Amino acid sequence: MALRLGNQFLFLATFPVLFCGALFADGTRTWEQSKFEELVKGTPQGVAIRSTGGLELAPAFKLLATTQSAYIWAIAADREGNVYAAAGSPARVYRITPEGKSTVIFEPQELQVQALAVDKSGTIFAATNPDGKIYKLERRAVQKEKKAAAEKSSTGDAEWSSSVYFDPRTKYIWNLTLDEAGNLYAATGDQGQIFRVTPKGDGSVFFKSDEAHIRVLAFDKKGNLIAGSDSSGLVYRISPSGEGFVLYSAPKKEITALAIDKAGNIYAAGVGEKRAAGPTGFTSVPISIPSGSAGGGAQAGTAGASVAAGATQPMVINIPSPGAGATGGSEIYRIALDGSPSRIWSSREDLVYGLTFDQQGTLLAGTGNRGHVFAISGEDRFTDLLKASATQVTAFASAAEGLYVSTSNLGKVFLLGGAAAPEGSYESDVFDAHIFSRWGRAELRATGSVELFARSGNVDNPDRNWSPWTKVDLYRGGMISVPPARFVQWKAVLHSGGEPPRVESVTLNYLPKNVAPEFDDVTVQTGVRYQSLPKSGGSDSSGSGQAHFDVQPPTTHERDSIGVKWSVHDDNDDQMVYSVYYRGDGETRWLLLKDNLSDKFYSFDASLLPDGGYAVKVVASDAPSHSPGQGLSAERESARFEVDTTPPQIKELKAAVAGAQVHVTFSALDSFSPIKKAEYSVDAGDWQFVEPVGQLSDSKNENYDFDAPIPAGTSGPVDHVVVVRVYDRYDNMSSAKTVIRAK
Repeated sequence: MALRLGNQFLFLATFPVLFCGALFADGTRTWEQSKFEELVKGTPQGVAIRSTGGLELAPAFKLLATTQSAYIWAIAADREGNVYAAAGSPARVYRITPEGKSTVIFEPQELQVQALAVDKSGTIFAATNPDGKIYKLERRAVQKEKKAAAEKSSTGDAEWSSSVYFDPRTKYIWNLTLDEAGNLYAATGDQGQIFRVTPKGDGSVFFKSDEAHIRVLAFDKKGNLIAGSDSSGLVYRISPSGEGFVLYSAPKKEITALAIDKAGNIYAAGVGEKRAAGPTGFTSVPISIPSGSAGGGAQAGTAGASVAAGATQPMVINIPSPGAGATGGSEIYRIALDGSPSRIWSSREDLVYGLTFDQQGTLLAGTGNRGHVFAISGEDRFTDLLKASATQVTAFASAAEGLYVSTSNLGKVFLLGGAAAPEGSYESDVFDAHIFSRWGRAELRATGSVELFARSGNVDNPDRNWSPWTKVDLYRGGMISVPPARFVQWKAVLHSGGEPPRVESVTLNYLPKNVAPEFDDVTVQTGVRYQSLPKSGGSDSSGSGQAHFDVQPPTTHERDSIGVKWSVHDDNDDQMVYSVYYRGDGETRWLLLKDNLSDKFYSFDASLLPDGGYAVKVVASDAPSHSPGQGLSAERESARFEVDTTPPQIKELKAAVAGAQVHVTFSALDSFSPIKKAEYSVDAGDWQFVEPVGQLSDSKNENYDFDAPIPAGTSGPVDHVVVVRVYDRYDNMSSAKTVIRAK
């Protein structure tokens, strides 16, 4: 074992582990986790998972406010650090201070507030849906004493005024943004228009597309408006004069988010599968209507109300929501300065709702419907940064200490810090060894301050009376001091320090209890020969724990062959060796037919056995995977089968001419099985079936007495040849002939 501290990796080598008592499988096995697809199955708390594998501390992420609305669609921050949230169900605009005090400042008649923008003076523009308007929200002038009292109030009921700023007379308003001159731009549907509203409130169509919806807007460094659409997934660049140019037609049908970095590169998120002449990409989201209001809320212009003063919500209707329910996952594209596009990230499970950059310039993506935030550092290089306690991460806004993050289901606002959290933990998924096992040493490859814990149990749910978490002493060999059991789990706790903590891999060593093989079936088929399969390289005893599937051997039909085939499994995945025995009816001792077989089948010549009834026994042993005397075995008998390779005897064959017929008599005798059938031929004619005396052919001894016609065309004194043949139940055949001499 080698143990190095400081900025070096920590290695704990595997040692032989010896146990007394129960017999355990030969060879220590390992469970290692280091890859993203392995680690993502666990439960991180303040820990991020890198796409290249490994764990690290995530940025600090704390809940700032929980609203009474189910959905928050957009957020925006003012210069004082207050964040404003556009919400639905019920439709409201919330003002949340940096300390987390939340106040309702606007309740429209429409069903939800979809978009927000805050200008340099702190004026708020809020867009509502459906059939909505753009409202202007301004804080009323109040006396200093009243303002101070309001700020001290637990309900935070500061007064705000609202007025209709612009009515685009469209079905939906999806996004708002402001240019440097204070002009407001609104992305709308379902006619695919962008409106520009001057600071005086004069609005007009700035750009008209042939798409059903313009979903998102952003300005580049040159003052061009970048817009993303739904239907064909187009990204437009629109000049200040309103001339549009399609920068990119994305493979996805709906552009849900845009972000532009300091260099001018455009990042666009696309969701949904394109369909020819299909409907728009919006699916229904339930929106609650508060009681006492037919329109969905208080009258526009009502003074702000406290969050705590929410009303009942007895009525629920459905309205379209962007991106929700899209199939096919999502992708993020980068459009470079020269206009060339490339895909930098994709997910089959996550739908991107928001894009932004953190303080270090790393692209962040807020997603649903698992509530994850991803940090994307390059093409297919990302970090699963965190998981919010909500279904969708919908939007971002700048904050003094990082970023504000909003969610839906439930409607919450979080603060994402710019620095790593002081501590985080990660619980692995539950590992099933499939067999009662003893747990040996742990191997941790990590840097910085990392603690490792483990626990074990015999049910797959750790909450059902598992052992408590036990710390693994990495400085004393890394022994896992947990009870022997079938299931195990590990936990890593990362602490910030002089060197950032990172976990590259965790490996647990274990020794499964050796169990005997188990037979599923043994079958015997007569008249079948199994052909051996070519041997593949390597051994079948790797102990990987993966399922092995038996390949059926080719078969050929051979009447004198007997094929034995068996199905057996070993929970230890040990290498197996087989022996085949046989025993006749009435015998007590099993006789070896063949040993040291590696195939799960064997064929032999039936003539090696006297006629009679038999059973076969197959013995399976895992000895090749264990020290001498330590292997276990199991055996299974087949059903009884019969061997008959001796043909019947034909006795006393006699024939005589009687007019135009030949009178034939004979007897057939078999030593083991009943006579199945008999046939005859006269003068090389066709074979004809003949029944025995009494008609039933069910005895080992049958007598035959019949008249056979002489073939037509035969006249005069000639010799006649009579041939008979007899079959027993196993198709063994014998024949005999007699000649009738002419007189």
